[in-house]
Amino acid sequence: MDERSIESLTAIESLTAAVRHRRRPRGIAAALMSFGGDGAPDFESFAAELRRIETAGLRAAVNMDTGYVQRLSPAERARALAAARQSLPPAGGSQPAFVAGAFVDEGPGPLLDRYRREMDAVERAGGQPILFPCRELGALEEPAVVELFARATDGRPPALLFELGEMFVPYGRIYTLDTFAALMDLPGVAGLKHSSLDRRAEWARLALRDRRRPDFRLYTGNDLAIDMVMYGSDYLLGLAAFHPEAFAARDARWQAGDPRFFALNDLLQYLGAFAFRPPVPAYRHAAAMFLGLRGRIASDRPPAGAPARPESDRAVLADLLERIDAELGR
Repeated sequence: MDERSIESLTAIESLTAAVRHRRRPRGIAAALMSFGGDGAPDFESFAAELRRIETAGLRAAVNMDTGYVQRLSPAERARALAAARQSLPPAGGSQPAFVAGAFVDEGPGPLLDRYRREMDAVERAGGQPILFPCRELGALEEPAVVELFARATDGRPPALLFELGEMFVPYGRIYTLDTFAALMDLPGVAGLKHSSLDRRAEWARLALRDRRRPDFRLYTGNDLAIDMVMYGSDYLLGLAAFHPEAFAARDARWQAGDPRFFALNDLLQYLGAFAFRPPVPAYRHAAAMFLGLRGRIASDRPPAGAPARPESDRAVLADLLERIDAELGR
């Protein structure tokens, strides 16, 4: 990855000092799909968690990596969409009630047609599609990726795109800055989630965004640097689903200029560094443990074959939960 591919982007260095004070971040929590003792998705707990995310003041995202979208069957992904449609009220105005991954399996038919079918399903359910990476997409040259997304988003409500690093999925991909610029220029794209876990790459994108299309939403997916909201990023984070109330309180403190922002942000960042350590995909089990400690889900067992965290993590997560709740005055 070369954050200098458009030009030197000397603004990257100055951007670190250009803190956006009193800005309210737009927060999206990628909801966890938990699994029952029988190994089946627990849609009851899932629906309840969607409602809690909405009540906290964040938008929910379903059928994302945190929701084990790669492991769900087409019928289960459809049930997740139905749960979101039934659990979340219409947002009003032009903003859909929730975000949902438009995930395509390998199969017959052109990739474009499969993406558009998934986008149709999300929109019918009342959500905003985010085009999830797949193996076929990863095999395309970057100009072909831009062309595919241009055709997929043409003539429909604005969608979101997704850069996902290989530490999350083997077919993940972070585009060059030139390709990011081309994607940002697409009129059918409202924003992009960037999950490289690399501040420099995100700072470069923010600098280019501010210069080229200030209304474009860059959603940080960096669970190791959640303070990117200080520099102008919004967020779409699996970590936010651990404790959406704490994220909403942190955001309100930042908007109000409340110095207590830093204490709460530091605790949440500690949680992120612990939960998202290698192997990164095991963060989903950490999320289940944390939500189990909060009494939010019936079982914290990961699905068969999914990466798991050691039992010793539970004590650290319990301590962090206690400290976060104390900071919130609970």
